[in-house]
Amino acid sequence: MTASEPTTTSDAPTRTDSAGRTDSAGRTDSAGRTDPSGRTDADGLLSEQLLRLTRRLHRIQKHHLEPVGITPAQSRLLRTVAHFGEPPRMADLAARLEVVPRAVTSLVDGLEAVDRVRRVPDPSNRRVVRIELTDAGRATLRELRSARRAAAEDILAPLTAAQREVLGGLLSALVDPGPEGGC
Repeated sequence: MTASEPTTTSDAPTRTDSAGRTDSAGRTDSAGRTDPSGRTDADGLLSEQLLRLTRRLHRIQKHHLEPVGITPAQSRLLRTVAHFGEPPRMADLAARLEVVPRAVTSLVDGLEAVDRVRRVPDPSNRRVVRIELTDAGRATLRELRSARRAAAEDILAPLTAAQREVLGGLLSALVDPGPEGGC
């Protein structure tokens, strides 16, 4: 029996989902929930699944980064510094990472303490501080690539190559919605 097949002959249609849950208002979602109008909360469920996946990905990344000795946030900062053509300012990093400047300061402090980045004066304005990778920071980036691949494989293992390609396209559409879809 499917979720759309009626299960009784009463005036209000009663439907049964694959888990045997019924709903006289009309429809059920995969968790058996309906909104007051009888519509499923599919978007809410999808949002919940994405949040759960994000948390799982964070846990797996953290596990794979432990041997490297940095956190996922520090990893993201290192990758961001590496993508700039010249050493970025703290404000540039905060804007790119979409965090408050204080958060960047804390991340830089932690990475500087383990010699992965260093603060250097701006050659044209000595009041400005720039952040550059150290040799240890560049070596850490190489280690991060392996750790990120291993974490991705852990998450994506249940998917076929074709499913991974479809997922990549869907995520690209959500992450980069274009000029009309942004916040």
